[in-house]
Amino acid sequence: MINETLGQIYAQELESEARASRRCLERIPEKLFTWKPHEKSLTMIYTALIVAEIPKWITHIIEISEIDFATIKHFQPKTTGELVNHFEENLTVALSSLQKVTDEELLNLFYLKNNGVTLMSSSKKENISLSINHLVHHRGQLTVYMRLNDIPVPSIYGPSADEKIF
Repeated sequence: MINETLGQIYAQELESEARASRRCLERIPEKLFTWKPHEKSLTMIYTALIVAEIPKWITHIIEISEIDFATIKHFQPKTTGELVNHFEENLTVALSSLQKVTDEELLNLFYLKNNGVTLMSSSKKENISLSINHLVHHRGQLTVYMRLNDIPVPSIYGPSADEKIF
């Protein structure tokens, strides 16, 4: 639409990616939460948690203007249901923030910090876009973990080997 804000456009993109992300998260069984394909790899639950928490990052980008690795709290899901609910809660808040943010606000700086030390800063606009890309990246990792554990991979942008139709 001609009068859409960047936040509204990002909200549409996030909603689109959320459908596939949700379908992946719903399939992660608790018995594989600690599984990882290699000693240097992330665990299945940590990879899934990144996907579930990236919408929370978007809210922090918009509303707080910073994320500090030393102070940001990570949820510790005990069940698949808790993981999915955490994703849904984060998504709802992020979509609300995106719907309300103005294009002018998105030009303001966002700061990524560790224990108060700035690691990088750039516009909120750039960081929201990077965060959505980051979600897609980690969801891709999660689908590889799923495949290695014979968990059916849902169709994402098209059919998968497990789902021939949408």
